[in-house]
Amino acid sequence: MVVQAEEGLLTDTGTTRTRVLIATAVPAERDAVARGLPAPHPAVDVIAVGVGPAAAAAGTATALTRAALADQPYTLVVSAGIGGGFAAPPGTILVADAITVADLGAETPEGFLPVTELGFGTVTHRPPASLVRDLAASTAATVGTVLTVSTVTGTADRAALLAQRHPGAVAEAMEGFGVAEAAAAHDVPVAEIRTVSNAVGPRDRAAWRIGDALAALTDAFGKAAPVLESWKTT
Repeated sequence: MVVQAEEGLLTDTGTTRTRVLIATAVPAERDAVARGLPAPHPAVDVIAVGVGPAAAAAGTATALTRAALADQPYTLVVSAGIGGGFAAPPGTILVADAITVADLGAETPEGFLPVTELGFGTVTHRPPASLVRDLAASTAATVGTVLTVSTVTGTADRAALLAQRHPGAVAEAMEGFGVAEAAAAHDVPVAEIRTVSNAVGPRDRAAWRIGDALAALTDAFGKAAPVLESWKTT
């Protein structure tokens, strides 16, 4: 299902329309984002692409390709949803200054090697600094690295290991890197906005605050909408 906004907004040149694709994992996140988007605003499509980096990459790439073939290309892609926080409490809004895949590589006797140290691939996508700055200012967000994992952390040891490997990490989720890979393949800028639903570490479902995180996601996109409307690469 696509939640589609109104017709796009012309930039200063009068020729290029701002079109934003927001990709979430599940419908509950998609609907939370859509509730926050005020009108009027540029063309915004909010889609649920599935759980995990592979589904996220496939779903985002499909949407980007369809838009390009229809001569209505997107100018910005945003990965959005809830996730685990390394230190921030539930309900905190987070904006990624780096979107890093945490478990793409090889385990060796000396420890984990990211795929880049094996001589190929990439492990990090960096959203435009000006966009990160403006999104953080508009939402009062915490800025840092958002990790993408294929297996959610469920132990204190694993949480500590990830924090040691990625000292700037503020959250982990499962889709950002996949969304970013698809955006990069289409040469479209990417951003990631998350809200915290639980702490990264031992799984304690009684401590999860999914409702608070979804409400914060709605609030975040209500505040971020003017930035998404006006931001452009030039």
